[in-house]
Amino acid sequence: MIETTAPLSSAQYGDAVAAAVQAAAAYYSDGSTTLGDDEYDALVKAIEAYETLHPDEVLPHSPTGKVAGGAATGDVPHSVPMLSLDNVFSAEELADWATNLERRLGRPAAGFCVEPKLDGLAVAARYTAGRLARLITRGDGLAGEDITHAAEAVLGLPELLGESIDVEIRGEVLFTQAQFDHANETRTAHGAAPFANPRNAVAGTLRAKDRPYRVESTFFGYDAVGLPAELSHTALLERLAELGANTARSTAAHPRHCATVEEAQQRVQEIADLRVELPFGIDGVVVKADAAADQELAGAGSRAPRWAVARKLPAVHKVTRLLGVEWNVGRTGIIAPRGVLEPVVIDGVTVTYATLHNPADITRRDLMIGDRVFVYRAGDVIPRVEAPLVDERTGAEQPITFPEVCPRCGDAIDTGEQRWRCVRGRNCQAVAGIRYAVGRDQLDIEGLGGTRAVQLVEAGLVTDLADLFTLTREQLLALDRMGETSTDNLLAAIETARAQPLNRVFCALGVRGTGRSMSRRIAAHFGSMAAIRAADAEALAQVDGIGAEKARVIVAELVELAPLIDRLLAQEVGTAVTVPTAPAVATGAAADGGPTEGGGSAEGGGSAEGGSGPLAGEAVVVTGSMTGRLAELSRNEVNELIERAGGKASGSVSKRTTLLVAGEKAGSKRAKAEELGIRILTPEEFAELVADQLG
Repeated sequence: MIETTAPLSSAQYGDAVAAAVQAAAAYYSDGSTTLGDDEYDALVKAIEAYETLHPDEVLPHSPTGKVAGGAATGDVPHSVPMLSLDNVFSAEELADWATNLERRLGRPAAGFCVEPKLDGLAVAARYTAGRLARLITRGDGLAGEDITHAAEAVLGLPELLGESIDVEIRGEVLFTQAQFDHANETRTAHGAAPFANPRNAVAGTLRAKDRPYRVESTFFGYDAVGLPAELSHTALLERLAELGANTARSTAAHPRHCATVEEAQQRVQEIADLRVELPFGIDGVVVKADAAADQELAGAGSRAPRWAVARKLPAVHKVTRLLGVEWNVGRTGIIAPRGVLEPVVIDGVTVTYATLHNPADITRRDLMIGDRVFVYRAGDVIPRVEAPLVDERTGAEQPITFPEVCPRCGDAIDTGEQRWRCVRGRNCQAVAGIRYAVGRDQLDIEGLGGTRAVQLVEAGLVTDLADLFTLTREQLLALDRMGETSTDNLLAAIETARAQPLNRVFCALGVRGTGRSMSRRIAAHFGSMAAIRAADAEALAQVDGIGAEKARVIVAELVELAPLIDRLLAQEVGTAVTVPTAPAVATGAAADGGPTEGGGSAEGGGSAEGGSGPLAGEAVVVTGSMTGRLAELSRNEVNELIERAGGKASGSVSKRTTLLVAGEKAGSKRAKAEELGIRILTPEEFAELVADQLG
């Protein structure tokens, strides 16, 4: 890789041009480029800087000033050139662009439209009398490649529009993350190599013909030729949606009109903050002069319009080397592989480890030690290895060795499922299971940290969660560094934990496929531990967020945990009963008589129904740092508070949200709530509203 942080020398310039042309050609042919998006951008930027200083030395095949870097071609002419966008890489550069636009217009722009820069392949869909006639790639901007054969598998690109008109809708075809995962499963099942990442994958997919399998992608429209010229860009996007084409307006990163460049900068940051939550990739945010008159006056160059620019975001895909694989055992006995990487900076973070999912995934992706690999990271998501660069193998790569026995205890491994597991299950990691169960958001047993948990397990006093509730004062006093005060405090905390609500006890069990929010949903749905245990997979699948596959896992887990649950119930742990939000299952075990602790499913979709209390019928989202009486509560405790008050807790703002609790640094969720007209309360106002439940 050519170093691009310093100015290029004459010799480096030639190499840089060759590298950029090769990368662009690979991407626009089959999506196999080995350069990350930001690496390519940095390379082209260095080339442009050299050419500015040495205009007489510009090579004819340089990628600068050309659509798609000059790599894409096609034999279907565009009726109107299909241009690229110029890029800026900071808020300062975006402000400079806006200043230049104002200078070109002779006045401030009449507002901007800010929308996500979708990370896929640009296409033009031609409609005749409202029927899709041809689908064409952007190519070199003047002519593209006919890919009409692929249109049938592109979601969001209707065969018939809502009106019988002639129009060309332009947009981006991409893989959502779910489509990308499905595509790789399908490809590898048919003996093909997995795609490296969604951005690269879609280019090869749309060009492929005569495949024995079908791979779906998604279209997002963002422009059109043939609609009234006086339409603003915002109005044009609304018109596309009316015609039936999919646009980004249906997403959390929907386009927004901004009156000033300051508002545009704020919306850019909001979309950047949403990046990790989106189900598809974006590599930037596009800012466009909204008014048609401004666009016409600003005009366009040979490669890009002067009235629009892309504010690029740091890449979340990088290429590095896989140095090794570590096998770690989790608290439920799952044996998980972790890739050891040659350190690489992704989105401002140095990444040295990444998940490899499971042995079957390693085999499917044909990974080897020493491979150059694509690594993906977005926001706080754990980095993951996506695919090897098979064409760059030297022959020195080594196969990944799978463990033959449990790496922790040396016992046998159950390889019956994709995720391998120690045959001892939770007993292999008893300490980890105990530490999780007594955590603040589960049973909240203060004084039982990691060191104490290890001590109890090694002394033979605790083998599982139920043993905690049988501990005596004499047993604890016999332990090292355990005085009378600490012993009494721990026993008091354990006694208090007996009364924890059902959702916390269920969460403490550590059932695979569940967590804090899912445990709240399950507890609210069924109302009692007996009803949960009596539920079959079909009944569990009715809980918001649990599909058929996860339901089967949960049922199997509950069977495995049956002896532990029996012992907990015998110790009067997990016996709380509430009014269920669904009819009791076979045994009718959801008894009456207990106070309602949850008014509905948590952190999921659906309307806010049922429940009683000050939040009855409310769907509530909490964001930002809590202050006042809520400052000492964890987010999980705030969500529990919402449900005790009769509401539903949700993790994201949508049209179904009825109330937002906005603390300090609320960010994009507050902005979206304001746009949707959702009621917003401060933490102090919210605490007053639910004062009875807060205690």
